[in-house]
Amino acid sequence: MEAGIVGLPYIGKTAVFSALTALRTDTGGSSSAKPNLAIVQIPDPRLAAINHHIETQKIVPATMQLVDVAGLVVGASKGEGLGNKFLAHIRNVDAILHVVRCFEDPDVPHINDTIDPIRDIDQVETELMLADLEVVENSIKNAQRKARTGEKEAKARLELMERCEAQLSEGRTLRGLMDDLNSEQQKLLKSFAMLSAKPTLFVANVSEDDLEGSNDHVQRVHKYATDHGGQMVSVCAKLEAELGELDETERTEMLEGLGLTEPALHVLARAAYHLLGLQSFFTAGPKEIRAWPVAIGSTAPQAAGTIHTDFERGFIRVEVHTVANLEEYKSEQAIKSAGKLRVEGKDYVMQDGDVCHFLFNV
Repeated sequence: MEAGIVGLPYIGKTAVFSALTALRTDTGGSSSAKPNLAIVQIPDPRLAAINHHIETQKIVPATMQLVDVAGLVVGASKGEGLGNKFLAHIRNVDAILHVVRCFEDPDVPHINDTIDPIRDIDQVETELMLADLEVVENSIKNAQRKARTGEKEAKARLELMERCEAQLSEGRTLRGLMDDLNSEQQKLLKSFAMLSAKPTLFVANVSEDDLEGSNDHVQRVHKYATDHGGQMVSVCAKLEAELGELDETERTEMLEGLGLTEPALHVLARAAYHLLGLQSFFTAGPKEIRAWPVAIGSTAPQAAGTIHTDFERGFIRVEVHTVANLEEYKSEQAIKSAGKLRVEGKDYVMQDGDVCHFLFNV
């Protein structure tokens, strides 16, 4: 599962990527055809909480893959700039982090000369919708031919594509259509990898004078996200880059001086993780405490398979408790003695924060 960072050139997109990944990448606008790739660790205070009661040699957080895609230009859907490559890269990701500029700075030029995040969002989303519309129109022609032969699947595909065409023709993203579809239709739509249907998190890049993201630009983005099936977080890419240069002690002191409890990028990383439909379960022992990413709704055997395929193939049962149990009873033995250790079978649906011991036999 991976998320792609998109946006217009020179709005702080690559700065956000660099801060998230601790990689120093070129911020030269839309000139690079090859996307930057990195693995991002997901900050999770529950790891430290577990370690407070279980000694271990190392702690391993969950991760996700992040892709920094070249800055989009108007006309990308028609192949302008790096349009075709840009859209292909976006088509391959599972979710979109759409960075928009929400700060004024005369020393930092804007491709459109003025600061208007809604205009910028519209430019990007219009290109995504136009690319989707081309796919939809071609799919309709194909489905019409096959539907005339009586193919049942083609009729269902045609009905869905016609709904998508109507949605896009009205200038509305396919995100807004997802909630109106049944599970089979949602699954079918996802198979087309439509750009404007992907879960989207709008990232408002703010100035150091507005860390709370209270300016009018941010409020407009928040309303847009709410009205268009997206989510929003605000970050100051410049500040996050500065924090990334500090050691842990200096970083903590700087955050305290700013009245912050953690970097905004921690909030962004967790939001992106959940946007991908992921949650974490934990394994804990003397060698390591690890957070494992698993799709929301996964069963215990599927979760076991993220550790090793043998765990899923030979799954017998899983012993489960929670971080809250551990904080209350102080040890796993005490949890068991109190009758709070649950034994679950193959139909158990994993919950975020489960601490697990899998039993298997191959």
